[in-house]
Amino acid sequence: MNRIRLVLWLAMLLPLSAVAGGPSSEQVALSLPDLQGQQHSLADYRGKIVVVNFWATWCGPCKHEMPLFSDAAKHYGSDHLQVVAVSLDDETTRGKIPGFADQQKMSFPILLGNTDEMKKLGLGEALPATLFVDSDGHVAAKVLGEISKSELKARLDWMTEGKGKEPPALINNLNKKSDQPMVPMMH
Repeated sequence: MNRIRLVLWLAMLLPLSAVAGGPSSEQVALSLPDLQGQQHSLADYRGKIVVVNFWATWCGPCKHEMPLFSDAAKHYGSDHLQVVAVSLDDETTRGKIPGFADQQKMSFPILLGNTDEMKKLGLGEALPATLFVDSDGHVAAKVLGEISKSELKARLDWMTEGKGKEPPALINNLNKKSDQPMVPMMH
């Protein structure tokens, strides 16, 4: 009977560890196409800190946080930081991406993905979600839900310049009260 309880207890914890995981010794393997169909790999950005943001044009919180990533890309510079935006727009809304990118002044790669990539990275399925990858290609942190300006700045200051105290490896803003509700993948 105790063995069964142990197995059930472990079975309940394993899915949580996929989302709650902190820094990883495993390098992130992610390769996705851009809007023109050209493949991009996170390995192409080794030596830089990479911020991977999963978003969609129809996601209210994504629209709210995207200017933060555009500003961060400018502020920290392309020598130290690479922002990568992974759109989860499907065929019905993909045509809106270029207009969205222009409006949001997105000067970084826009790739096309789906929730499978998010799940493999331990980000769940809700948008927005952000992954921070260190210059060696290892997961440094995850933010589930909309990231705040202070959360983004604290993480990037710490990763680029070693400033301040290390921020938490996992920030879960999915249940946080905000003006915009978190958007599940079905729209």
